[in-house]
Formats: sequence, C-alpha cells, structure tokens
Amino acid sequence: MKKIKISILSVFIIFSLLGCQTIKQKTDAIVEKENEKLSAFIGKSSQDLTSSLGSPDEDFINEKGNLVLVYNTKKYGIPCERRFEVNSKLIVIGFVSNGCF
Repeated sequence: MKKIKISILSVFIIFSLLGCQTIKQKTDAIVEKENEKLSAFIGKSSQDLTSSLGSPDEDFINEKGNLVLVYNTKKYGIPCERRFEVNSKLIVIGFVSNGCF
C-alpha cells in the first residue's frame, strides 16, 4: 500500500514539474516574439515608431540627454510598459518592455 502511495505521489510530482516547464517555454516564446517585434524599431526614426504605435503616453529626457517615449497598455488587467530611447538625431537606439506578452 505504501509503494502505491509513493508511486502516485511520484507521478503527480513529475506531471507538476512538466507543467511548469511547459509554462516557462510558452512564456519564453512570448517574450522572444515581443523582443523581435520591438527590436524592428532599432535604427528607425521616432516618426516610424509613432506611426506604428501611435502617440506615446509619456515622454521625458533621461540622464543621458536622450528622449524616452513610454507606451502603457493593459492586457487581461496586467499593465504593460514599453519604453523606447531616442537619440538627438531622432533615431530609436533602445527599448525596454515590462509586463508585456
């Protein structure tokens, strides 16, 4: 009887671990797709960015003197923030994405 309980518990643990791995793989794939989409703007003008994503929700000059354009959205009630750094020549040089999928 004890061997049956141990076997059932072992099977349950294995399926739990496999489920976590599947979720991690899906999350990683979504993040990779998001990064591919946003990295297409690197080297493009800020006008291309605003033409595609619309007007930013916020903009400010960072400590490096570059313009930062901030886009905020929500999906399933989860806030998503995308920040794009634009140099003095109005070219997108970087981005950060938080909570976006």
